[in-house]
Amino acid sequence: MKPIVSSAGTVTNEVFGRAYERGDRPALVDLHGGLVYSYRRLVTEVTRAASGMVRRGARREQVVGVHVSTACAQTLAVHTVLAAGGVAAPLDPRLSGAELAERLSECDARTLITTPDLAPLSLRAVEESRVRQVIAFGSVVDTIDFEDLLNLEPAPLPTIDARLQDALVLSGGRRMGQAELLARMAELDERVKLTESDVVLATWKPDDGCDLIALVGLAVLSGALVVAAMSDAADLPGTKHDFGVTVVTGPGGGFERL
Repeated sequence: MKPIVSSAGTVTNEVFGRAYERGDRPALVDLHGGLVYSYRRLVTEVTRAASGMVRRGARREQVVGVHVSTACAQTLAVHTVLAAGGVAAPLDPRLSGAELAERLSECDARTLITTPDLAPLSLRAVEESRVRQVIAFGSVVDTIDFEDLLNLEPAPLPTIDARLQDALVLSGGRRMGQAELLARMAELDERVKLTESDVVLATWKPDDGCDLIALVGLAVLSGALVVAAMSDAADLPGTKHDFGVTVVTGPGGGFERL
């Protein structure tokens, strides 16, 4: 079944507007997580999970913490939150339990999305916050499995005014609007002008900023393939060769053509 579409002009609509028609072309390969997402699978899971969050009571502009360890998990989590009308708060996986609890309280998050490796820390931290619901990418005690959201009866996604709606709450409490996130994508693209034939090797790790989110969003919007690898991987030259990489991320931000 074709996924529910989002409001025109939103990050969801801009990034995934053509994803379904691109079908089974690969969109995201996460070498660390061992996952491959086609365009159709990616947009379907994002919109169905967003629908599931709405079914479970997610409200427009509600903040959702994203405490994950892989680029794939961050992509799914952030865009699910945005499609559901919420505001994603990316959290650095290197935070201590006390720091994580403080950050969740500062942004007034009511839901947290995490990965199994970070779930024990996440669950301890939420006890000192206002978070009432934890979603995990896998079966973890005291959490909701992300897969369960996909199986709920579909619900309409909320109507969002992209000119007014926030997309992210970043480190320090700074809010980034949907239009600003789209502008950041365009800024990243100024030097390379991604196309459908590009393969982007992304070595940035999830943190409390927006650049990895903007990079993957830009690549999906452009129809390119993102290969996400850990920056300390020993076989990056081999990865570049195997996937025919044309664009690489830089350690200081930004990216460039090979």
